[in-house]
Amino acid sequence: MKYVKKENLPQKSCPVCKRPFSWRKKWAKKWNNVIYCSEKCRRNKVRTN
Repeated sequence: MKYVKKENLPQKSCPVCKRPFSWRKKWAKKWNNVIYCSEKCRRNKVRTN
């Protein structure tokens, strides 16, 4: 993805904090498997239920 404006990047919603997060270059190869917006949310995933 080259020269794409931030508002045109794909977005997902984090199941823990319910906030939207955008595609990042470091997630390019594994975007389909990214679920949480941050390491903190991944660690706190049990607290959501």
